Amino acid sequence: MSETKQSKYSEAGVDIDKGNAFVNGIKDIVASTHQPGVLNDIGGFSSLFAINTDRYKQPILVTSTDGVGTKLEIAKRCKKHDTIGIDLVAMCVNDIIVCGAKPLCFLDYYSVGKLDLDVATEVVKGIAEGCIQSQCSLVGGETAEMPGLYKTGDYDLAGFVVGIGDRDELIDGSEIHVGNKIIGLRSSGLHSNGFSLVRKICFTDHDFNVDQYIDELGCTLGEELLKPTRIYVQSVLSVLRSFKLNGIVHNTGGGFVDNIPRILPAGCKAEIFTSRWDAQPIFSFLAEKGHVSPGEMYRTFNMGIGLMVAVDEDKVEDIIHLFNAHGEDAFLIGEITAQQEGEEQVNLLFERRKVKGDE
Repeated sequence: MSETKQSKYSEAGVDIDKGNAFVNGIKDIVASTHQPGVLNDIGGFSSLFAINTDRYKQPILVTSTDGVGTKLEIAKRCKKHDTIGIDLVAMCVNDIIVCGAKPLCFLDYYSVGKLDLDVATEVVKGIAEGCIQSQCSLVGGETAEMPGLYKTGDYDLAGFVVGIGDRDELIDGSEIHVGNKIIGLRSSGLHSNGFSLVRKICFTDHDFNVDQYIDELGCTLGEELLKPTRIYVQSVLSVLRSFKLNGIVHNTGGGFVDNIPRILPAGCKAEIFTSRWDAQPIFSFLAEKGHVSPGEMYRTFNMGIGLMVAVDEDKVEDIIHLFNAHGEDAFLIGEITAQQEGEEQVNLLFERRKVKGDE
């Protein structure tokens, strides 16, 4: 039975008809992301996806879930909601590409106090764009209207991705060894981590406005903060067709200090030469305005490197060349050395030091 304006549920703040209209309105957007394997349209109780069993000898499903965090507040301040969905997809698919897995399908959870069809549609457009960039199918999701739990204009996002890889081809870092080199792929900026500190520095400690043009950034503050998270799926999959990667790190919350150890075998240490790339101006801007130490910056933010790969020394030049050919900006940023007793697994070197491979 169709809900009317007089229904008790509508009076409580939940508009079922508007929710149905939203699902109908985004069907074409969702369908634009579908890859072979999708068996049904959105609107059902579940989604169906067929696995290509000819491609995988021992198929392993690889899954991840993530959100965008308080970067959502920046979208709200800017009144711009068409890129935050790219961030949502990126945070999930970049987490499974580190295993060498190909993303298959994506689902989202969108929760809001009162559904605004225009805002919600813009969010889904961004999610669809992220899925297209990663060649991942948006197969479904959930929209929850929860009056009283969210303030007017607030919403939250969560994403869920399912990928696939062959058991013998999955990457877990176990083959990393002393002598490996570390290649870094440039980020697009802040990506989607550290925004609680960003907001404190910019809007609490200082009275910046998102529409304010910042000379050192070359754009408004809002434009810089909303730059979507870079998606590395296609470039990594392309490189994996030609080269072996011993380990991959998605440089997210925790930065270099906490993320690299997640894949390092015992007895291995990563030395990172921070002078081998130029971080985007937003990082020095935040460090200066917030009086944040270098050590904390490298543990909170990606500092211009969104993904790191550990590779054999004799393949460094070829792999960097291939990443660059696929649109990345790749650098030799570090090396794997032996960890001595009592040493940390990550050593950040802030002074220039010549390493093999320097011109």
